Amino acid sequence: MDFEWADEQREFFETTVRFAQRELSGDVIEADASATFPHEAWKRCAAYGIQALPVPEAYGGSDAGALTLIAAMEALGYGCRDNGLLFALGAHMWACQDPILRYGTDAQKERWLPGMGDGSLIAAHAMSEPESGSDAFSLRTTARRDGDDFVLNGSKTFVTNAPVADVFLAFATLDRDRGFFGVTAFLIPSDTLGLTVGPPLHKMGLKTSLMSEVFFDDCRVPGDWVLGRAGGGMAVFTHGMERERSLILANTVGTMQHGLERAVEHAKSRSQFGSPIGKFQAVSHRIVDMALRLETARLLLHRLGWLTEQGRATAYDAALVKLHLSEVYVQNSLDGLQVHGGYGYMAEYELEREVRDALGSRIYSGTSDIQRNIAAHHLGL
Repeated sequence: MDFEWADEQREFFETTVRFAQRELSGDVIEADASATFPHEAWKRCAAYGIQALPVPEAYGGSDAGALTLIAAMEALGYGCRDNGLLFALGAHMWACQDPILRYGTDAQKERWLPGMGDGSLIAAHAMSEPESGSDAFSLRTTARRDGDDFVLNGSKTFVTNAPVADVFLAFATLDRDRGFFGVTAFLIPSDTLGLTVGPPLHKMGLKTSLMSEVFFDDCRVPGDWVLGRAGGGMAVFTHGMERERSLILANTVGTMQHGLERAVEHAKSRSQFGSPIGKFQAVSHRIVDMALRLETARLLLHRLGWLTEQGRATAYDAALVKLHLSEVYVQNSLDGLQVHGGYGYMAEYELEREVRDALGSRIYSGTSDIQRNIAAHHLGL
């Protein structure tokens, strides 16, 4: 089994690392404190070609394969310290662009994909509601037919990119009694009458990735804004979530590589009791565990990329990647902070922010418990 990067993918990885280090190295401490969306960094990523990577050439993109996408995100994770920016990119690319690629009409692709690829448009995925998080399909937002249109009423919460979004991929039900088969997906411009975006929500981490509630109050949506077919929203959502779970944490492999190197350097240079702290097993063994988690995460991620390009990846594979990467990312961030002791607890060292950013990975795109449920189902349990 060979799922190693090709030479051009390795070169692309190294070039992208240099881009991230050079162009995405703003004051993240201040941006995190003020919860400011990094518009300039978003534009620089677009100029470099990040958002266009999964977009077909016909719509101005690169039509990159899964391993190339992984190389790009892993490189950004290594070279960029703004995890909020990387999360916002992932939410835009995997949960919104990809469903349009899979289910969009030619007209919908022409309308949205070029702008989403060149960075002039930002997309947001609106599914979660105040009373339906993990139980996503028991949503209460309704879509009532009115001639050729639909009229939406309800609300969404925890919508990543909502305060800066130009278009929403939103889900509503035509008939709650029909369960999954009533759910319908809509592509709705942010300036549509009846759509209101609430103020940014205050989060523990990923603060530069803005999030808010979205409200629909007799929001009239033309029938040709339906993504897929009426009543076919379950397929759109499931596909988007599987893609997101596969790739939303790809950047954390690069982030963990950077964190490991930083911990090793600190353990060599910091002395206590007359010796570098790396000579103490309490420190060295912790760092070895960080390395082990990193290597298993990278192997699992790259294997998924290889399976995807072979057309063999399943929801089980995506769930395992999302589960494992989120869990090891959290633990590595905690261990990295511990290695640095009191310095790690200080904001200027940026390790405490890494912990805050990492913790959300166990929740978004399906909690770790949901990923275990998916995997258990595929094991016949």
